[in-house]
Amino acid sequence: MIRVVLADDHRLVRAGLAVLLSTATDIDVVGEAADGEQAVLASAELEPDVILMDLSMPVLDGIEATRRIVERQPSVRVIALTSFADQAKVSDMLASGAVGYLLKDCEPNELLSAVRSAGAGGAPLDPRVAIALLPSRQPLSAADQLSGREREVLVLASKGLANKQIGRTLGIAERTVKVHLGNVFRRIGVSDRTSAAMWARDNLPEARPAE
Repeated sequence: MIRVVLADDHRLVRAGLAVLLSTATDIDVVGEAADGEQAVLASAELEPDVILMDLSMPVLDGIEATRRIVERQPSVRVIALTSFADQAKVSDMLASGAVGYLLKDCEPNELLSAVRSAGAGGAPLDPRVAIALLPSRQPLSAADQLSGREREVLVLASKGLANKQIGRTLGIAERTVKVHLGNVFRRIGVSDRTSAAMWARDNLPEARPAE
C-alpha cells in the first residue's frame, strides 16, 4: 500500500484528490496539509511514501517545504502538483528534492500512475514540464515547420500543378490538398500560390528548377 499525504491550500482540491486516489486499491491517503508548514509536520508524523505537494501555499511554500522534508526524511518521495510550468519553478522544485512534477490539468490516470511510479522509486515528469527543462533552442525555420506531406504539396504546387493533379499524384483527396496548402501559406507567411511557389524555389532544394 502506498501511503500518501496531500498538501494543498485549497480544501476542494484536496477533497477531489482524496476521492480520486480512493479509487485505487493500492493507494491510501493518510493525511492532508493546508500549507507548507503543516506538510512538514504531517510528513514527520505520518511517514508517508509519497506527498503530492502544491507550490503556492501560505506560511511555507511547496519548494521550501519539500527541501525540509527531504532533508529530514530522504525516503519520502515528493511530487509537485501545481499549475506552474515555467522553467524556474520546475528547476527550483526539483533542486529542492522533489522526484516528480505534474500539472493540475493532467488526466486522473496520469496522476495515479505518477503516484505508483514515485512509490516504486520512479521519477514521474509531465511531458510539458520536461520541455521546460530543455536547453534553449533556436526557433525552427519556416521550412523546418512544414510536415513531409506539406512539403510535397508545396513542391508540386510550385511546379504549376493544380490541386486535382496534386491529389492524383499523391493519392489524396483534392480537399486534403487545399487544407495542406492553407497550412503551408500560414506557416511560410504568404497568401497566394504564386508567392508560395517563389518561396519554395528559394527555400526548398527539391523545388528548384533542374540546371
